[in-house]
Formats: sequence, C-alpha cells, structure tokens
Amino acid sequence: MNVLDPKIPRARPVIRQLDEGAINRIAAGEVVERPASAVKELVENSLDAGATRIEVVISDGGRSLIRVTDDGCGLTAEDLPLALSRHATSKIDGTDLLNIQSFGFRGEALPSLGAVGRLTITSRAAGTPGSMIAVAGGRTDPVRPAALTSGTVVELRDLFFATPARLKFLRSDRSEGQAVADTIKRLAMAEPFVTFILRDATEREDRTLFRADAEQGDLFDALHRRLTIVLGRDFADNAVPIDTEREGHHLTGYAALPTYSRGAAVAQHLFVNGRPVRDKLLIGALKAAYHDLLSRDRHPAAALFIDCDPQLVDVNVHPAKAEVRFRDPGLVRGLIVTGLRHSLAGSGHRTATTIATETLGAMRTEPAPRRIYQMDRPSYAARASSYLAQSPGFAETAAPSARIDSDVARPADERLPLGAAKAQVHENYIIAQTDAGIVIVDQHAAHERLIYERLKRQMAETGIAAQALLIPDIVELGPAGVARLLDLAPDLARLGLTLEPFGSGAVAVRETPAALGVLDSQALLRDILDEIEEADDSRTLTTRLDAILSRMACHGSVRSGRQLRPDEMNALLREMEATPHSGQCNHGRPTYVTLQLSDIERLFGRR
Repeated sequence: MNVLDPKIPRARPVIRQLDEGAINRIAAGEVVERPASAVKELVENSLDAGATRIEVVISDGGRSLIRVTDDGCGLTAEDLPLALSRHATSKIDGTDLLNIQSFGFRGEALPSLGAVGRLTITSRAAGTPGSMIAVAGGRTDPVRPAALTSGTVVELRDLFFATPARLKFLRSDRSEGQAVADTIKRLAMAEPFVTFILRDATEREDRTLFRADAEQGDLFDALHRRLTIVLGRDFADNAVPIDTEREGHHLTGYAALPTYSRGAAVAQHLFVNGRPVRDKLLIGALKAAYHDLLSRDRHPAAALFIDCDPQLVDVNVHPAKAEVRFRDPGLVRGLIVTGLRHSLAGSGHRTATTIATETLGAMRTEPAPRRIYQMDRPSYAARASSYLAQSPGFAETAAPSARIDSDVARPADERLPLGAAKAQVHENYIIAQTDAGIVIVDQHAAHERLIYERLKRQMAETGIAAQALLIPDIVELGPAGVARLLDLAPDLARLGLTLEPFGSGAVAVRETPAALGVLDSQALLRDILDEIEEADDSRTLTTRLDAILSRMACHGSVRSGRQLRPDEMNALLREMEATPHSGQCNHGRPTYVTLQLSDIERLFGRR
C-alpha cells in the first residue's frame, strides 16, 4: 500500500462537469445491463406507442444486432433528435411522477443505447414522410429521409462497443438469447392482444424463437390462451383463475395447483398495472399463500396481475423499473394471500394432470410391444361370463386383497370423481374404479391432509377439542427442548395439546387433540420441536401454528400398513371429494393418481 508523506501537501481535488457522452454511458450502466435489458426498453417503447404487432430480430444473443419493428404511431423528423436527448419523453409532463400510466417515462433508454452502441431509428408518423437518425458511441448524425410505410424500426448494432469492459460480463450467446426470449415472453403475457415475434438471424440461418399472435375475445380467455403459448399447456391445464378485488386493487391471473410445483422460483410471473416486476413483497405473498400446501423445497407457479390507480403505487424506485412500492403494502399482501387461498380451495380435490403422465412414463421402462392383433372390447357382463366359464372355481377361491361387498360399492359410486374402492394393495394404496379408468390413492397421505383440514376448521370455528389422558404421558426432552415447548404452551393448548413441566428435562402431556385419537406423545413432541427449530423467525404466529397442526395431522392419520375395510376406503374417497386441497398432502405431494382406461390399454399394446 502506498503511504503519502504527510509533509507533502496533497493536491486539492477539482470538481468537473462531466460531458454528455460520459453521463450517457454512466446512465446506460443502470438501464442497460445486457442485451435483454435493451430489448425490454425498446419493446416497451413500442407498446407505449400503441403497437399491435412487434417483431424482434437478434443476432449473437443480441450483442451484434437487435432490431425492433412495430406498427405504432411513429415519430416525425422533428421528434427524432429530441428522442435521443436525455430526459426527453412523451409519456409524462413532469408535473406528477405518481400518475404514470406507461411503461417508460424517464427518457433514458434511447440516449443510453446510443451512448454504448450503434443505434439507428427509422420512423414514420401518420401524414408525414419517413425519416431516420443514427447515433454511434454518443455521436449523432443529422436526420435524413427514409422509406418506411408506417411505425418505427429501431436497430441497435455492436452493443457495448463504446464500453468494451462491459462485454466481458456478458454470458454465452445462448444464455443471452434465452434472456431476451424470457423478456419477450413476460411482455407477451402482459399484452395478450398484441402479436409478438422473436427471430434469431445469423449468416447461416434465420429461425423463429417465439411467436404469439394477438388473441381475441374476453380478457380471461385471451390471457389463458396466451399463457398456454408462453408457459405451456401443462400450466394452463393445471392452473385456477384468480379474480378478486379489495379497496381499489384488482388481482387477476392464474395460479397453478400445488401438485404442479417447481424446484425453483422460475415460473412466478408478477405484473403491476401491466408492468413485469420482481418485487419482494409480491413474491413473499405468493409464497405465503402456498405455505401449507408445498414443502419448503418446492415453489408455486403463477401469473398474477395487480391493477390499481397509479397514485397507489410508486414505480419510480429503480431505473430498471423492476421494483415497485405500494402505498398500502399490507393490503396488497392480504389480497394476494386470501385471493389465492380462496381460489385454490375452490379447486377442491383436483390434482395436477401431469402426475398421470409421469406415472405412465415410469411404467414404460421399455418401448411398448408391437401390436400383433386388435380385438373389440367386450362388455363387462360378457367378460364376467367368459371368465367364469373358463375357470368355474375362480370366484370361490380367489379373493381380492380388500373384498368389496355389493351393498358397499354401488355402481353409482363409479360415476363419482374418485370412484368406488375395489381393493387395497400393500396395506397402503387404495384402488378405486371410475367410469373412465382407475384411481390409486395413497391412504396415509390423503388422510393426513383430511385430518389437517379438519383441525384447521375446528381451530377457526370452535377451537380444537381436547381429550384428557387418564394417566399423563411423561416425555423426556432435555432442558432446552422443554424450554422451547413451554414457551409455546399457551398456543399449543389452543391446538388441544396441554403440557406441564415435569422436572427439569421432561414435560407431562395432560391432553391431546381428540381428532388424533391414540398417538405416541413422545414422537409427536419431538416432531413439533423439529418444526420449531426449522421454522423461519419471520413467519407469523398463524403460519407457525399451521405448521405444527400439519405435524400433528401426520401422527393422527391412517398409517401405512393398516388394513382398511371397504366402507372405510369408500368413506375416505367421499371425504376427499368434499375437502379442499385434498389432492395433495401437507408436503405438496399428490394423494392420488388417475389413470384413464385408454392409457392403461396402451400400456399393454391394446391401442
């Protein structure tokens, strides 16, 4: 380290006014981080111009070429030089920075892009001739005439040629191109009535990376079709619509079923007044809405849109405009949590359709055998008669693992969503028959969810009923464990679990929740301790109590290995059909799998 001699006076620093080029390059560092940032700014300008068709062409991931063509209102020859001036914009007049109803408003994007790349703008407004202007590294050429039918074409070449150090931080062409595609897809979700086209043009080929034609009709139907294109058919088939409003804030969109979850938060798309955002408040609210429907390592998928008066939200937080600040953040969080939970509860016992596909895929360890012959499928009565004739003693000697009496399994039950129970295999899986196929139910996972929902309902309505133990259970947990549990003793009492200290390292269990029946107090308390230690301190008390209830439900549910009577199995199916969220257990795993008869026949080469 260099140490200055204290006897040598230091030169006084001089304050200088930076030139316009340096100012624009500094601003570009905030606005344009990578090619995807440039595409975002240019496409948002097209949307603000009223475009109904936007085509984006990139080359080398966007570093050598970005061309955006739109059919918007266009610019006149007089507008072009002003558009390249810093803080020149047509979106606001500067008197009210809260009443912002457009994507852009800072007037920084075009001058920033012209400062770090070679930018050309060709445009034509209605009733005026076409014109163009070029700027490279901050140096602007004069406006000159150009041929163009309508709209605007913005071409950006050699991004960051004026700041080569920034090029070192770009990723591969494939990664940058994917980031551009993700940006286009987010904007396409926000504007379903606009056509978006993304092409990759190189010397070797010109291919379309993404295309979404403008949708027609009702907003919800148009959004659903657009989400099908952007997020895939699986998301669209396994998402529930959201439409709720509170105090001037309107929440719409689609949220996926808990069983259609992801291993990372890559399928969470949030919009405020049509603007794609990555806001911590909104992401936290989305996570809270699924808090007892998913395990900690799974993430929900959703496309949510919040619309409100621009005065109620500040979008002028960061140059990239990816963060917002609500005037009443608590109201927005509550709107998302309650809106999503209500809609998900309305989906009943639904589970993701992709589970059946994954199940069939797991069964196909080898290619399906080549079909040798095809025969018509006989009726049920014909098959029964045939089997009886072929093996006269079969009906008397071979019984299923769980025999179904005729008065328990009525044919009408097969027309119900989860069908009629036919058998129990490996003392854990219930096989039910429906009109269209079969349903395989994990009895422990399903009953665990039913118990959990029952406990939550009791706690909300009348409080959880407790049963007193004739002889209290004494559980040794050590001083630290006892201290943690006794700190929560009043809250645990609300859940039907009454504890008292018993010496320095043990507790006496006086009462347990009646809905759980006979249970192992030691195993239950150790599980509750694990939940307390794993819990995030930022979670609310209600969330913590729900997590503890979930642990309790696991101990009170039907255990794997227990044989069930036919009436018990059918009662379980009927309760699942009537209970919200019964399609997944407390950890987000599916409680049942539906297999269509046509899929089963395909497994055996019959189709």
